Amino acid sequence: MAHRTQSHRARNHRTTGRLAPRARALLAAALLVGLAGCGGGDPGEGATTVKKAAAPAVPKPATAPAGLPGMPPLLDPKDVYAADRPDRLSPVVKNFPSRVYVPNTASNTVSVIDPATYQVVETIPVGNQPQHVVPSWDMKTLWVNNNRGHTLTPIDPATGVAGKPVEVHDPYNLYFTPNGKYAIVMASLDRELVFRDPHTMERKKTVPVSCYGVNHADFSADGRYFVVSCEFSGELLKVDTEKMEVIGQQKLPFEGAMPQDVKISPDGKTFYVADMMAHGMWVLDGEKFTTPTLLPTGKGCHGLYVGRDSREMYVSNRGEGTVSVFDFEKNKLTKKWHLPDGGSPDMGGVSADGKVLWLSGRYDAEVYAIDTTTGRQLARIPVGSGPHGLAVYPQPGRYSLGHTGIFR
Repeated sequence: MAHRTQSHRARNHRTTGRLAPRARALLAAALLVGLAGCGGGDPGEGATTVKKAAAPAVPKPATAPAGLPGMPPLLDPKDVYAADRPDRLSPVVKNFPSRVYVPNTASNTVSVIDPATYQVVETIPVGNQPQHVVPSWDMKTLWVNNNRGHTLTPIDPATGVAGKPVEVHDPYNLYFTPNGKYAIVMASLDRELVFRDPHTMERKKTVPVSCYGVNHADFSADGRYFVVSCEFSGELLKVDTEKMEVIGQQKLPFEGAMPQDVKISPDGKTFYVADMMAHGMWVLDGEKFTTPTLLPTGKGCHGLYVGRDSREMYVSNRGEGTVSVFDFEKNKLTKKWHLPDGGSPDMGGVSADGKVLWLSGRYDAEVYAIDTTTGRQLARIPVGSGPHGLAVYPQPGRYSLGHTGIFR
């Protein structure tokens, strides 16, 4: 090795020695530039670059499944009710007069209350056995569900004028898919979920069900499925929104269960189902759709209404004239309000400013206005016979999912 190194150096010396002085100078300059290119500074033009080893690939974080095609994205992924803040009225509804529309099931009328005066200002004749007043997906129409009259009566919330009834069989309740593509009629006695055009109400698909009394529902945060209560057989359904198919069914673990209203938690992780015979709410994991647990609230637990700040939910206990208050963050009941003269608080909604809870008195031909801060009864207003699913309108939100006002 030593001999080869010395010989190599000798040849280099002889070769270099034969170069002209100008050539030797150019060679020296080129060597200096090459050395500079190997340093830590930024390489200049013509500098030698050194390739760095490629960084190891970083796995991409898992993304949440996409929502229902065409559904407006949530304003806040952590709060499905973020669009429902106090007085955040959309341009569509901001000029509508503030009213409370009360369907009187046994009188075949809708009582219209001015919330500023607590007075009935109009009584609108409708079809046989009106059950709920339902805001349309685009929020431009209120649909009165005339259950035994087999019609829907449209009311223009801008004028309060009722339009020509639309023939729809057995419309006990009405919902809308989160993308606005379909109306869903809860045909309770027909034992069907009927998907219809949201404007003309033309039938698009009929989904027969094996349970009895499909009544109430709410949708998952991504809109891809919804949970339905079956009142008369004590069951729950899970329905794929896009495929329009039942993908889950279970019997509630309580003899004689009668599930009613359904509402999802602000974080979208939990469904609550009121049960008027189990006297409490079923707490359900909608994704897993496993057996729910019961949280007792009061006799005749019936309606569920989320406050404007997404912190509390008001639970009407129809059988004892009370309202329980559930705190989402604390995951427990924190208050119970008693109507001073008893009553039968049923279905309703929260005022646009969030200060008043409006509930129908199903068996007392009256409506209750309750202060949401103190639980104090503000008014007790006589209406027609059998008041049921009243709608407070307008309300904040970008679109309606139906019932007496589920807004996103």
